[in-house]
Amino acid sequence: MYDIAIIGAGVNGCSVAFEFTQVGKKVIIFDMEKIANGGSGAAGAFISPKFSKTGELQELLHEAFVYSMNYYEKNFPLLIKKAPLLHIAKDDNDAESLKLYKQQSQLELLDVRDELLNNLSEESQKKENVSINAGIVNAELMCQAMSKSAKFVKSEVQNLVYDDGLWIIDEIYGAKEVVLATGAYEQLVKEPYIKIRGVWGHRIDVQTSTKNTHSIHQFVSISPNSNGELAIGATHNVHYHPQTSKEDYDMEVGRKELLEKASKTLKLDNVKITKDYTGLRSGSVDYMPLVGSLVMSQETLQNKKINFQVKKEKYREYAYYPNLYMINGSSGYGFVLAPYLANILKEHILKGSEINHRITPARFFARWARRL
Repeated sequence: MYDIAIIGAGVNGCSVAFEFTQVGKKVIIFDMEKIANGGSGAAGAFISPKFSKTGELQELLHEAFVYSMNYYEKNFPLLIKKAPLLHIAKDDNDAESLKLYKQQSQLELLDVRDELLNNLSEESQKKENVSINAGIVNAELMCQAMSKSAKFVKSEVQNLVYDDGLWIIDEIYGAKEVVLATGAYEQLVKEPYIKIRGVWGHRIDVQTSTKNTHSIHQFVSISPNSNGELAIGATHNVHYHPQTSKEDYDMEVGRKELLEKASKTLKLDNVKITKDYTGLRSGSVDYMPLVGSLVMSQETLQNKKINFQVKKEKYREYAYYPNLYMINGSSGYGFVLAPYLANILKEHILKGSEINHRITPARFFARWARRL
């Protein structure tokens, strides 16, 4: 019997596993393939904030960025590579956002050296940009390190039943608490208000004679050189889904698109693709992540005392699944958000700390119930 069962071994699930094993809890983690097999394994795993105008998501990602940089340096100092990050505007609207960001940012802004600018395309040299100190991690190695103290089971969980204070998983394993970290794949607990959108991610490792010292974000993300290689990746295909698409993903088309977009930013010479990584990344319809307890929709709707048309929802009056939680919807910021959100979830489960409703799944139930 386990204290915590986690379903999904991407960066969200592995971050939760680390939080609970660090405080002595017995943790089991399930995945239908392997640790960091899907969208997390295909991620560039850049640790960066969101360079945009102020707003809830920008503020959340700033908090998560500061937290996660400290988290990786403290817990996994050998697995994080600190590197300057250069964000280049894609268009005029992006340029205006960067100008505003530079005026308001609390982070130290860096000067961009001439040797880097000379490696950029002529068009990118003219664009507005911002540079800060940031980091990058190896996605698969980091997830493995996070989850090493948990028991890993390769299995696609089919059955989840709550019985007498215990969750029974596939009639074999028992756990006091369950955390769903399944990303954009089919949801194990089906609730109509939960809408997770999947975006297919593709990353390539390339050998190139081009030297690059920065993490660069523009049309795609480009890592600094490691052993003569760059990693080029993007969350760029909103139409392909491995569980629903009728045709296989066209790897050659994806490679071509990544190289074309990267070449719009950086002068790439003598390029040879050495490896591909692909996977489905998950996001929410309002772009904010989801962390916290799941609302039981039918039971809550039957509570005649709740007025779903009020502007200020009374979330505490909702009926929730016992000891069942979700962490999801980080989109392209998984390695920034996951440690931050996992800590919030741990504090909620162990100490009863309240989670801000801007990131709980209950916010989607409230909107769904109001529309009904």
